[in-house]
Amino acid sequence: MSEPIAQLSLHLPDDAATDTLAGRLAPLVDGTAGLPAGGRIHLQGDLGAGKTAFTRALLRASGIKGRIKSPSYALLESYKVSNLYFYHFDFYRFSDSREWLDAGFRDLLRDDAVVLIEWPERAGSLLSPPDLLIKLSYAEPGRDATLSAYTARGQSWLNALALQNPSPPAPPPAGA
Repeated sequence: MSEPIAQLSLHLPDDAATDTLAGRLAPLVDGTAGLPAGGRIHLQGDLGAGKTAFTRALLRASGIKGRIKSPSYALLESYKVSNLYFYHFDFYRFSDSREWLDAGFRDLLRDDAVVLIEWPERAGSLLSPPDLLIKLSYAEPGRDATLSAYTARGQSWLNALALQNPSPPAPPPAGA
């Protein structure tokens, strides 16, 4: 994959901070913030690093109701809000990079849908670069997130996120 055109690194001290970040990204990808709806987000990280938790929070913030299942076994879960489709892929179980092609998923990788892919590295170089790559890693406490933009769309999302406070302000010192 080519070098990112922009990057943002954040420490997410707890699950609430992860949910907040996903909630701030949701209106940027679902079109409610005035940007064109759609885009591709790849999520990387070790097992349990928070990829599915982040995705669930983003889907909830975009208006998805009901149960949001992990696509670990089904490979794909799809959702629709208004006229916008959300496709949540999990390539963890792939042992060959061509398996996602054989499954016929290429047609779902549309610019006018929100496409979230966990474990994109399992598809090798067959996937186009994402608008945004989110790498999650364990940190004590919480997790670290590195958001890398590979397209102008992804860079616009990072610019909007950078203008926002990525986490709640720290409480004032005692006695202040």
